Amino acid sequence: MLAENLKEQTLANHQQLEKKLVGQIKGLTSKEDYIKLLQLFYGYFGGLEERINLFIDQNIIPDHANRRKTESIAADITELGGTPADKAINNDLPEINNAQQALGALYVIEGSTLGGSIISKMISGRLGLQNGLSFFNSYGDNTHQMWAVFKNILNGQPAESQPVVVDAANSTFLKFENWIEQHN
Repeated sequence: MLAENLKEQTLANHQQLEKKLVGQIKGLTSKEDYIKLLQLFYGYFGGLEERINLFIDQNIIPDHANRRKTESIAADITELGGTPADKAINNDLPEINNAQQALGALYVIEGSTLGGSIISKMISGRLGLQNGLSFFNSYGDNTHQMWAVFKNILNGQPAESQPVVVDAANSTFLKFENWIEQHN
């Protein structure tokens, strides 16, 4: 099944990125630090979603419109008094030239929702914030249901497309890590 293959074959890159992000989160000391973190996500996810949207629509993922993250990140930034950053373009992003590559990139974005509630609590606790957390709260109580639906879509992909999806997911993890290093 593709969802399990993705988890196994992207584990090293996922853990490397996660370690970097957890370090960033643990280093937050002010609302301004948090805004900068959100701007990192906005820039990368914003550019990534624009590419994904060229190949994914409601015919592939019926609730695709509900899965976009850029608007909630921008709303959080604005609510906290910041301005959304520029979106990633060109070589800052993974290659996405078809629906399979878009699904691989979307795997990274959708996977980020699973730890979001924990991250939201960490940030709220560290900074005493009660607002500006909609991105990390994402789907709220529906997070695991949304993940299950996405996994089913992945598992419905033809076997021959699996290497393309896995490569795109790995590239998405690596490019996000590069984005963070370049913009910190």
